[in-house]
Amino acid sequence: MSIPKIAAYDLPELEGITPNRVDWQPDPARAVLLIHDMQDYFLDFYDQNAAPIPQMLDNLITLRHFCASAGVPVVYTAQPPQQTAEQRGLLQDWWGPGLTAKPEQAGIVAALAPEQQDIVLTKWRYSAFQQSPLRQIMQEQQRDQLIIGGIYAHIGCMTTAVDAFMQDIQPFFVADALADFSQAEHQMALNWVAQRCGVVLDTNQVIRQISPPLPIPESEQALLDSISQLLGLAPGDLQADDDLLLMGLDSIRLMNLVAGWRYLGLPLEFNDLAERPTLAEWWDLLQTLRG
Repeated sequence: MSIPKIAAYDLPELEGITPNRVDWQPDPARAVLLIHDMQDYFLDFYDQNAAPIPQMLDNLITLRHFCASAGVPVVYTAQPPQQTAEQRGLLQDWWGPGLTAKPEQAGIVAALAPEQQDIVLTKWRYSAFQQSPLRQIMQEQQRDQLIIGGIYAHIGCMTTAVDAFMQDIQPFFVADALADFSQAEHQMALNWVAQRCGVVLDTNQVIRQISPPLPIPESEQALLDSISQLLGLAPGDLQADDDLLLMGLDSIRLMNLVAGWRYLGLPLEFNDLAERPTLAEWWDLLQTLRG
């Protein structure tokens, strides 16, 4: 038996989920982001141009960016392309040979490829903690919260959340950064986690707790003030026609700024700002984008 082809479905709405029993909140000093099994092999069972994949993938990319910028470690799980019968164990009875049948699809989906500082763990069982150093990594970094996104919500993701809970790690299930076999199974997983072991949030709620973006400025002076603060400059040290790159704006902070304003609704790309290195040019662009 293998994983079935998965029909398109809309992501469940938070309003339809059983309310969380606890009020835990993700803390960037305590959390780890887990990107679970986002390999080409598992995504290949979906129509990747149909719901829920585009929105779920975009949310995971956004989560990864904001978590990394806030100092939250990012950990991936990935099943190996070659597994012996002993290594595969009972999974063989339920899902057949899995990735062993298509080793060319073992890679993490390109849009979500790990960065150099990220950790990629070999995945052997449903739970990301089984036969892996995930618990040890979290202990060494004194972290006791796990933010979970990826596939499949009611199998590996939910099992990992339960396992985290049983090790006194607070799990956070990101409802719109998960995908599943169906909307019903997706919603079942959200309801179960909310009532039995963790907290269900959406991407926006996690970002507001982890790394709130700079607000879109309402005036040229507000833009100047916020960028001065971002660069650690005193009021008056930055002028509207100064070259921001020469004033110390590096690519990481620029990417964070672009991601934050995109998150808040501006259709902005990195080069839109990088190729206009003064605040006066940025303000003109912001006015244009806001119509």
